[in-house]
Amino acid sequence: LLPFRYIPPLIWGKSGHIQTALYGKMGRVRSPHPYGLRKYLTMPDGATATFDLFEPCSEHCTGEDVTMVICPGIANHSEKQYIRTFVDYAQKNGYRCAVLNHLGALPNIELTSPRMFTYGCTWEFGAMVNYIKKTYPQTQLVVVGFSLGGNIVCKYLGESQANQERVLCCVSVCQGYSALRAQETFMQWDHCRRFYNFLMADNMKKIILSHRQVLFGDNMKKPHSLSDADLGKLYTATSLMQIDDNVMRKFHGYSSLKEYYEEESCLQYLHRIYVPLLLVNAADDPLVHESLLLIPRALSEKRENVMHVLPLHGGHLGFFEGSVLFPEPLTWMDKLVVQYANAICQWEKTKPHCSDAEQAVSGQE
Repeated sequence: LLPFRYIPPLIWGKSGHIQTALYGKMGRVRSPHPYGLRKYLTMPDGATATFDLFEPCSEHCTGEDVTMVICPGIANHSEKQYIRTFVDYAQKNGYRCAVLNHLGALPNIELTSPRMFTYGCTWEFGAMVNYIKKTYPQTQLVVVGFSLGGNIVCKYLGESQANQERVLCCVSVCQGYSALRAQETFMQWDHCRRFYNFLMADNMKKIILSHRQVLFGDNMKKPHSLSDADLGKLYTATSLMQIDDNVMRKFHGYSSLKEYYEEESCLQYLHRIYVPLLLVNAADDPLVHESLLLIPRALSEKRENVMHVLPLHGGHLGFFEGSVLFPEPLTWMDKLVVQYANAICQWEKTKPHCSDAEQAVSGQE
């Protein structure tokens, strides 16, 4: 099913830090510019969800109509270079792509309610998926999530059996599976995780503060627990955990950080996913502690529908390829996701079909 292995660039490719830093600074090299249409969806609480829709550039290898529904990493959106590179490659392989823009992440889109994206809120992703299902009644879905997006898509699928209807498979890349277990490791200095934590927190602060009028201004609809004191704590925060505790958890009324991380992590939902599930991590990912990798490993040993792929190198969302010094535009990660989806689509087309109810019963046995 996965006939190729990951060979990183010779000189620097075996450093997870360099791979992660290159992804964080550049995203990708020589990124294409696929053309998409931006869609706007009004949520029940007044928030405006947005996603970008990209039509396929060629026929799919199976001749079927297949849509990739994609959830990017933390504070990311469809304009990020790694997303653009992946979408361009998927389009050329016959996939329609729908990419969620995390609520509040796009710099030119104002919030219309006092709420931003959180670690595991699936509302906006679910709204995008429902739009695709209604607009393209013949399409089948491939669900893809990167980093935080991997947590969201796995949680979404596990929340309801109905969410897995018309879903061929799911791919999660570089997620940590349990925010509760990860929070302590993310405050440790080994592998510079505390430094990465600081950088990511600084970026989150900038995004939140760009929406401070809607989130902290005189708005009767804002969460009652979100106060000016929380804004003061935000300014002094040096970690994602402090931001989550003072701001993010309050969008959904969680009473504590522990409750927020427990409820918003996909860990408790993974065993409810019955479609083929590919979980990809890198052993040298400096953001994901090695203890967290026991979660997908144990799941893949118990469930036939789950595959865990763990190359030695790749960093966090890096997986760059290239002979010596200069990375190629397309990464091993991009090719892996598309080739896995192709294999599942071909397998789905040739296997004997049964009803959704029969599949659900079979998956529970």
